[in-house]
Order: sequence, then structure tokens, then C-alpha cells
Amino acid sequence: MPRAELAIDPVEAAARLLGCTLESTTSEGTVAARIVEVEAYRGLDDPASHSYRGRTARNDVMWGPAGHLYVYFVYGMHFCANIVCLTDGVPGAVLLRAGEITSGIELAQQRRPAARNHHDLARGPARLASALGLVREHNGVDLTDGASSVRLYEAEPVADERIRSGPRVGVAAAKDTPWRFWLPDSRAVSTYRRHEKRRRA
Repeated sequence: MPRAELAIDPVEAAARLLGCTLESTTSEGTVAARIVEVEAYRGLDDPASHSYRGRTARNDVMWGPAGHLYVYFVYGMHFCANIVCLTDGVPGAVLLRAGEITSGIELAQQRRPAARNHHDLARGPARLASALGLVREHNGVDLTDGASSVRLYEAEPVADERIRSGPRVGVAAAKDTPWRFWLPDSRAVSTYRRHEKRRRA
């Protein structure tokens, strides 16, 4: 996918990424997933964004250039993958929330033995990263480079009427901002769970 297609506002990029394919090659083999659910995160004006409080070693990739993979570790257990947007020096990214495995299904199943069915292999951001074998070492990979270990392939833009949008999942700040986008005809789309503060006993 050309870098210029991603050097745009994350909200626009999020909708553009629906239907595109992310393909990852490791020593184990290659797995590809069609992107069916995403979330947009801007930078300094988005309190739910990792870059909201400024540039750090953790979020450095998020500051561009566009087209790179931003991988982070969450809850001390899982990796999640984002595609960086906007221009170099301006932070923004799109979280990959769910995908349909289109090739390398057997390898994806080995990585996700708890998956109940094919649609569950990459349903949710941590599951998607796991199925594709994405780990910390993939942080910063250039998805627009055909020789990269992880590659992004564009698809025809999805018509607006086929896209649904709603609040982002699991964020405490700006939790009602409708920057989650998905394809309603896909069974791989994750279940929406609104963030709620835990009450102390």
C-alpha cells in the first residue's frame, strides 16, 4: 500500500484500511488477515491516544512517518498492532481490532489453539496480533515495503454505507468518541464492551 494513502487523518485512514490485507512472514511461515475492524487514535488532541502526553520511547514510532507498524505490550500479556498515519512528526495511528484469516490458517490455529472457530482466530486486537505472530520486534516495521516481514496490501475502498462506526473499546478517556469502524457483514468483528471503572470493595 502506498505510504501517501496512509499519511492522512487517522479517522479517514481507519475507514480506508477496512478490507485491506495485512500479511506477516516469520520463520514459522506466512499468515494473512483481511482487516474488518479498526479504531482511530489521533495525537495531542486525543486523550485516549498513547501520544497524548508527548513523545516517549514507547510511542516513538507513532510520530511517523506513516505506514509503519506500531506494536505495544498491554496488561503484561498481549501485543497489539497499529498502523501509523499522518505525516512525520505528527502522531496518529489506527489500532487493528479484528481480521479474517485469509491464508496461513493452520499456522494461525497453532498460535491460537483456544480459538473456538475460524472467525475467532483474529477477533480482537490481541488475538489478531497473536495469529499474525506480531511481537515487539515488529515495532517500526515499514508496511509499505514489499521486502518487509510484514506487508500491507490495499483493497478497493469500502463504500461508506457498508461501514459502521461507534465508540472505541476499553478506553477510559474519550470513551464515547465514535472512532471505531467495522464491517457489519463479518463474523470476525469483536464484541463491544464499554469501559467501566472498577469499584473498590
